[in-house]
Amino acid sequence: MTTYLACMGTRPEIIKMAPIYRTLKAQGEDVQVLHTGQHEEVAQALYTFFDMDPDFQIQLKRQTPTLSNLTAELLQGIDGVIDKVKPDVVLVQGDTASALVGAMAGYYRDVPVAHVEAGLRTGQHDPFPEEKNRELIGRLAHWHFPPTPQAADNLRREGISAQQIFEVGNTVIDAALWVKTQMDQDGASDALPAEVRRFMQDHAASRLMLVTAHRRENWGRPIQLIASAVGVLLRLHPELVVVWPLHPNPSVRADIQNAFSVLGAECRQRLCLTDPLEYPALISLLAHAHFCLTDSGGIQEEASAFKCPVLITRDSTERQELVEAGGAALVGTDPHRIVEQASALLNDPWAYRAMQVQESPFGDGHSAQRIADVLTCARSTH
Repeated sequence: MTTYLACMGTRPEIIKMAPIYRTLKAQGEDVQVLHTGQHEEVAQALYTFFDMDPDFQIQLKRQTPTLSNLTAELLQGIDGVIDKVKPDVVLVQGDTASALVGAMAGYYRDVPVAHVEAGLRTGQHDPFPEEKNRELIGRLAHWHFPPTPQAADNLRREGISAQQIFEVGNTVIDAALWVKTQMDQDGASDALPAEVRRFMQDHAASRLMLVTAHRRENWGRPIQLIASAVGVLLRLHPELVVVWPLHPNPSVRADIQNAFSVLGAECRQRLCLTDPLEYPALISLLAHAHFCLTDSGGIQEEASAFKCPVLITRDSTERQELVEAGGAALVGTDPHRIVEQASALLNDPWAYRAMQVQESPFGDGHSAQRIADVLTCARSTH
């Protein structure tokens, strides 16, 4: 039996690691979960939902809010857990501080590292520091699991051996489809908070635009511009309703709420500003949305599983595959571009159907099994 240490700490990591955890456990492997504490406020509900309770947790003290302080605390904590567990493999996912430091700690202890969702690149400074995090993990990992051909090509161009690259798809599609199946069995509306459920019931015949904005580069003026564009769309399109789960940062929430303070009463009734949603609720809304407006990489991927067009409020994306497939468009934070593209999706049936990709470029729901097969085969030959 192989012992895996799955190192994770943010909401996206937990979601994307859950299918791998479930698959390896079903095969009789020992999977130890290390929660690094990066997204403490939302983590436990996700761990409970996925039946994946952490075996170890790091209590971050955060003397200062700097990345160097976070990195130092994570390195000390993760190294201690590796020393105790002595795993055969360290699993890291994506491009967070937890993933980078998990890969560093594994490398320092000479434990092979498997990098899930490897090879994503914008080729630019942003997103900071994630772009550099994933580049650095690429120099530390032993197994690289890119989700798409483009991500695999990025790794090969950086000199990674082809024998270490395994294109598998993205486990977020596994997670999203699994959650949708669970909701179909249990009742999808039950996943929504009461106020969102009432809002959706009151506007059952309307078209839903799901909006999210959380990236640090969009804080301040950019997010105010996004909100102003949403206000214009509500005024122009009486058939439109908007659900916007707000970022927990008080200043970000204030910027959004202030931008909507001038909105008329009729339009305001078609806008639902809510607290951050738990994962099943988010998937429920994505599955019913006409389209979404987001700066989230995860939502770009998840939306593609449900043929939901995506307008990306960024100037670049490391998930270019969906743009190239026609399922997403980069609109930045310019209100005119946002209004123009969103109005086309509301007014032009041909334009809308053109953005409904029939197959997600990110996976088919079997990525975790492919990863497990590679790791099991590799360990059995040692």
